[in-house]
Amino acid sequence: MVALAVTLAYMLSSCAQTEGSAEDTLVVYSGRKANLVQPIIDHFSASTGIDVMVKYGTTAEIAAMLLEEGDNSPADVFWAQDPGGLGAVAAAGMLSQLPDESLAQVDAHFRAPGGEWVGISGRARVIVYNTDSIDPERDLPSDLWDFTDPEWNGRLGWAPTNGSFQAMVTALRASWGQEKTREWLQGIMLNDPGVYPNNNPIVAATGSGEIDVGFVNHYYLHKFIAEEGESFRARNFFLPAGGPGSMVMVAGVGRLKSAENAENAQKFIDFLLSPVAQQYFAGQTYEYPLVDGVKIHRELMPLVELNAVDIELTDLSDLQGTVELLTEIGALE
Repeated sequence: MVALAVTLAYMLSSCAQTEGSAEDTLVVYSGRKANLVQPIIDHFSASTGIDVMVKYGTTAEIAAMLLEEGDNSPADVFWAQDPGGLGAVAAAGMLSQLPDESLAQVDAHFRAPGGEWVGISGRARVIVYNTDSIDPERDLPSDLWDFTDPEWNGRLGWAPTNGSFQAMVTALRASWGQEKTREWLQGIMLNDPGVYPNNNPIVAATGSGEIDVGFVNHYYLHKFIAEEGESFRARNFFLPAGGPGSMVMVAGVGRLKSAENAENAQKFIDFLLSPVAQQYFAGQTYEYPLVDGVKIHRELMPLVELNAVDIELTDLSDLQGTVELLTEIGALE
């Protein structure tokens, strides 16, 4: 299994104390990257005295590991990059229903209908473009489909192995259907896109002029601008047509039914929904907070102004079908 082929080491929070008792420990399986979430985990640990152990990997790897471990999993919390992994674990009956007071803090669109998980932060899918070669009003299409046009040959960048890209393709399948999605993917491949491992190098390649546009999540660009300044030669474009290429994805958390530290798990989930944590995501990772009343980063367009596709997040659970399609057409090996 893929999950077992990847080394996923336990990490103690840098603020963790020496060996803690069962009453002050927590085990988090995280499909989110350490550089994005470890600081807020450290904050939780420091403020509560709870010793947090984190197992990091991709959301798909972690979900597969949880499904294999079943009730024997040491995990208390599953923190996923996207709803697909959460949906797969919830479908196996492994997640507890969260308290109504926790769920009520987030719009119903950003949590599981059955209450098994709740969204913590949002990421918009965008087109990142090079500002020297692209005039967005003149050159960029309103819909994702139009990037199959031969005029984009050799000018695109994508990351087929990336979880967020695969979540977008899952949304394409749910919205367009399997065959149209297959046609889109094959059309992009005919345009000889640059292939990258994840969003970060796509944004770097766009800023350097290696490619003209790339398919990414919105927040990566803001990290580059923060580090390199306003002269960085790339910006984001949110597709105005409202199709599946303009989706807003959520990173969410669920509590395992088998959790040995269920009380601490709920404390952690409630902390992630608190103003402190929500402001962290808004100000430090440039994501969208999902709890009302939290200011977003000044560079972000408000969520209500985005013409995001109206798709049920539970429709994003068939990641395996997406991987099979990408493998079938040769985008994955």
